[in-house]
Amino acid sequence: MHVSHPRKRSLLLTASAALAVTGALLTSPPASADAAPAAAEVSPHAAQTIDNIGASGAWWVNDLQHFDPKVQARVARLLFSPQGLGLSSYRYNIGGGGVAVTTPARAAEDFLKSGGSYDWSKDNGGQTFLKYAARYGVKDLIGFVNSAPAQWTTNGKSCGGRLKAENENDFAKYIADVTDHFARQGVRLDYISPFNEPDNSFADCGQEGMPVPVDQRDDIVRALGAEQRARHQKTGIIADESSKTTQFTSEVPQWMAQPGTAQYVAKLAHHTYDNPDDGQLGNVYETSRSVGRTPWATEICCFGKGGTGWNQEYDPTIDNALLMSRIIYKDFATAHDSAFQWWVALASGYGSDPSTRNDQGWNDGLIYYDPDYATNGDQKLYFTKRYYALGQYSRFVRPGAVAHNVTGAPDGVEVSSYERNSQWVVVVNNHNTTDTALNLHFAGKAPVRATQAVRTSADENWARVAKPAVSDGTVHATLAARSITTYVFDEKSDGTSALTGSLRAAGHFLGFPEELEEAARVDGLGHWGRTGGSS
Repeated sequence: MHVSHPRKRSLLLTASAALAVTGALLTSPPASADAAPAAAEVSPHAAQTIDNIGASGAWWVNDLQHFDPKVQARVARLLFSPQGLGLSSYRYNIGGGGVAVTTPARAAEDFLKSGGSYDWSKDNGGQTFLKYAARYGVKDLIGFVNSAPAQWTTNGKSCGGRLKAENENDFAKYIADVTDHFARQGVRLDYISPFNEPDNSFADCGQEGMPVPVDQRDDIVRALGAEQRARHQKTGIIADESSKTTQFTSEVPQWMAQPGTAQYVAKLAHHTYDNPDDGQLGNVYETSRSVGRTPWATEICCFGKGGTGWNQEYDPTIDNALLMSRIIYKDFATAHDSAFQWWVALASGYGSDPSTRNDQGWNDGLIYYDPDYATNGDQKLYFTKRYYALGQYSRFVRPGAVAHNVTGAPDGVEVSSYERNSQWVVVVNNHNTTDTALNLHFAGKAPVRATQAVRTSADENWARVAKPAVSDGTVHATLAARSITTYVFDEKSDGTSALTGSLRAAGHFLGFPEELEEAARVDGLGHWGRTGGSS
């Protein structure tokens, strides 16, 4: 049985294991009946604006192109619809042809023919879900490249070889041609990432990959930026997507400082596979601010065994979901990233059993499918708690929301807050094994009423739970043990905030209105106690 596994990053394994976050299971003493816990504080001062929350379309689309169209449509609903994750970004893999890649599912087709013409029928699976994302109105569509077409690499492969300097302009033209093609199809790519994880050659050819030395990154950015400008394309460039925050902070200032480069860079992108501590995440923010750009966290996966460092494990439970939520919290609250993008939305590497934790699989997907689908016909989908954990953010923290720092949270509790148009969204992780009291005071503009409380726990998925009390600008809540809860508050007593109206007009209902319950039930969503089962 072929069981896919995520990207092999051997040089990260030992370092990530050593840095694994401890204390995932914390126990707080019960609150004294005589003294209420001190209130955490929401700063009145705005931090960063959130651009998007999303996931990647590599490489599961190459498998799902063979699934029943009804299953494909269902997957699109689960990812892009307001009743699903409501993702506000989607990463489309612009393939490099897969030459010499040993894992067929990761051999993404490119469009370039040997004579320089194009075959736009290629990459059927990738195009299918990119177009679904566009139809659902996903805000930011991002094209990212693991390898340039093999004919332009130094080894003639889609892995392990560099882009030849004499072909940098050819590569830029190719990406611009792909961008123009999709625009003619009604699919506008908002951003392009011309090299993904340039610090890794992926020379073992388990997947596509292309090393890009620091002194070549600015050359590629300028070549692509100039080509886009000549064509009047409105597509921004994001870079450099280093796999480690330490490389991001040391290398970004080098290539960004090269003359004529910064003008073409819309956002700075980093991955967090080095399991960064708070100081390293703070350095991401300071580095980005020093060059005048906004940072995005654009890839992470594959942590487990009680920590946020790289580990092989498959865990569909609330334990791994809370680790994911901790990473999102830290990216937003400490690195002040304006985007969080998970690695792959779907995967097949669930190991020995899709319903239980095991050491044979990998924590790379949100939803899983049978790796033997081609022979046994199994097209069931298997949900993990990570799916619901991401939704605790993506369905509520919409583009344009402004983050506000929160201090003084109880031990074992992480709180992030976001404001938009007189409405507040607060996402709370309770890592404790006991219920925990939370008092949350808003120091500036204060909400006067809670409109929603949605929770994911060991036996709940986006469950609508009791709304907390609000008095004199302070929220009084009891957090269920080992849970992620999203609270929505209005600053107006009648609950008719501008954001509520705009979201409803766009179809972005918060929570589960009665008319959507049955559709949600069919898709395995809602609060019916799933623990990562199939549907």
